[in-house]
Amino acid sequence: MKVAMLISGGVDSSVSLRLLKDAGHDITAFYLKIWLEDELSFLGECPWEEDLGFIRSVCEGAGVPLRVVPFQKEYHERIVSYVIAEAKAGKTPNPDVFCNTLIKFGAFVEAYGAEFDRVATGHYAKTEMRDGLARLLRSADEQKDQTYFLSRLRQDQLAKAMFPIGGYRKDEVRELARKFGLSNAARKDSQGICFLGTIPFDQFLKETLGTKEGDIVDAKTGAVLSKHDGYWFYTIGQRRGIGLSGGPWYVTGKDVAKNIVYISNAYRSAETARTEFDVEGLSWIADVPGADDSLTVKLRHGAQEYPCTLLVLSGNRGHVILKHGDTGIAAGQIAALYRGDECLGSGIISEKE
Repeated sequence: MKVAMLISGGVDSSVSLRLLKDAGHDITAFYLKIWLEDELSFLGECPWEEDLGFIRSVCEGAGVPLRVVPFQKEYHERIVSYVIAEAKAGKTPNPDVFCNTLIKFGAFVEAYGAEFDRVATGHYAKTEMRDGLARLLRSADEQKDQTYFLSRLRQDQLAKAMFPIGGYRKDEVRELARKFGLSNAARKDSQGICFLGTIPFDQFLKETLGTKEGDIVDAKTGAVLSKHDGYWFYTIGQRRGIGLSGGPWYVTGKDVAKNIVYISNAYRSAETARTEFDVEGLSWIADVPGADDSLTVKLRHGAQEYPCTLLVLSGNRGHVILKHGDTGIAAGQIAALYRGDECLGSGIISEKE
């Protein structure tokens, strides 16, 4: 098949490229140059030039052509503007989830998809066809599984997707990189947000939204304990950056209109855990779960998930009831829903009623 391999400079996409090449596919590698890599470089080191060095080395070693394509405009319109709007509304955006559906399998496929049978990435996930529909399945590595980040893909997008390392654990991918002699075999995994690279998210918010002094208030007593530079720098469940004695302190809520951040030093107790929340924008990959299906939900990337019940409401809305409470549920985050090993889709957590 003719395959477009979206490559980032990391070991996962590089090993994916080599696996596809060794399987006999006709591969073209693409590096998507995105907004902010140049524009906000004064905030921190942007790794795109270093990325390209590794990418060129990998592609040359495999005899695969490389195309560097600009997507700054699409990133700004579809991702960056969304992140700014969500943060300003007091929500917790997840740009990496939307990057996959709106850019990698969205704008890129719109621009180049007709040239290729499949579009591949280095995600830890698997796909299979069942009952005539493409299904998104967990990867072999429970800790690295990235189906959460792919949970908003549409059926047509997943049907065109390939995830070559989905059947491997991370340590096996590293071993393959050494076997292939890849220059980035020992390179550390990226921890940054997709469009920021190594630029800290708080610095990005400061540059785009500025600062606005407000009160940090004890949620239990109502006492003003300190000051903050803007509610958009905080998310529910956050502990880092509060810096007060008598803790640990956690963010429990925000009043956007009054620019107040509420905190508690009893936040991780059973009394503050939530077992129910609403979701909006429910998006299903293949089919809608049945009323008798046994479901689980992930509220963030990682291995932790909760058994749950989903009540599907009108207008792509739903109500989720958790078997066990969670203390970090924040509006704007993604709730990815699973039936066994299959990721069914996801919804966006709405404001607490």
